[in-house]
Amino acid sequence: MTLNFILKRLTYGILVLIAVVITITTIVSAAPIDAALMTFGQNANPEAIAAKRAELHLDDGLIKQVGGYLNDLSPIGKRKDGSWGLKYPNLRESYQSGRPVSAIMAEAIPQTAILALTAILLALLIGIPAGISAALHHGKWQDNLILSFTTLGISLPSYVVGILLAYIFGVWLTAFTGLDHAGSLMDYDDQGYPCMRWHHLILPTIALGLRPVASITQLTRAAMLDVLSQDYIRTARAKGLNERTVIYKHAFRNALSPVITATSGWFAALLTGAVFVEYVFDYKGLGATMIDHLLVFDLPVVLGISLFVALVFIVVNLLTDLMRKA
Repeated sequence: MTLNFILKRLTYGILVLIAVVITITTIVSAAPIDAALMTFGQNANPEAIAAKRAELHLDDGLIKQVGGYLNDLSPIGKRKDGSWGLKYPNLRESYQSGRPVSAIMAEAIPQTAILALTAILLALLIGIPAGISAALHHGKWQDNLILSFTTLGISLPSYVVGILLAYIFGVWLTAFTGLDHAGSLMDYDDQGYPCMRWHHLILPTIALGLRPVASITQLTRAAMLDVLSQDYIRTARAKGLNERTVIYKHAFRNALSPVITATSGWFAALLTGAVFVEYVFDYKGLGATMIDHLLVFDLPVVLGISLFVALVFIVVNLLTDLMRKA
């Protein structure tokens, strides 16, 4: 049963990836912008632009473009020498730089992954204790205060929070905080050597993690209130068990399941939610890289990043469903 379930979900996942390729290729192809012209500039030679369009297969029909890209992605298909068989999947090269898309993504993925991971850890470290506290003080001022903050956190878009944080702590109070309003985790020092600037991670993490903090707080609160109303909790208290034991050994363990499920979904969502936050802080992860290349209609890079994000969602949802069935 589990094997059939996995195969079915993988089939759906492949169909989703194909749909992503078709959708993005259609949108970019329908746009009144010439990717070859964007590569050379407005004053380029018409012959050079025509040659570039032919090189990039931009003159091919939409169906042929989609088919060619799907063939490049497939591990089985037509090779460069014209033969058919097994081959390495190919994400192609950037229209602008000529670099392999896989190399561009390899530089951006670690930065976004670290940002998403620290944001979700922040959400767990703050959201779970806050949710438990709100449930234990249900209807009191502590509960109302926490609910007010979570409502505000869910209502504010991440990029708005990012702009506010960048201005307040990265510009206005930068002399006291030592934080910058822009910068990547992986940077270069004054001598041109690669280095890690961990303080560049602080403000983007807070901006990206605010909504998950609010959501996990409310979810933990709701789950705890539901569990605390169960008969076995009243029985445990009637037996004279320590209140801490009742809360953390009995109630919290049973309330943790929906929180874990939501956390796995949030981690995948943060990879896409990081797009605008990264752009606000000029944090060179997947989001900022995608926007930079989208502005110049660099289709291979946009498609590569979109497929990666879609693949993460598929894998995370599959693992979450398997955990539920376990």
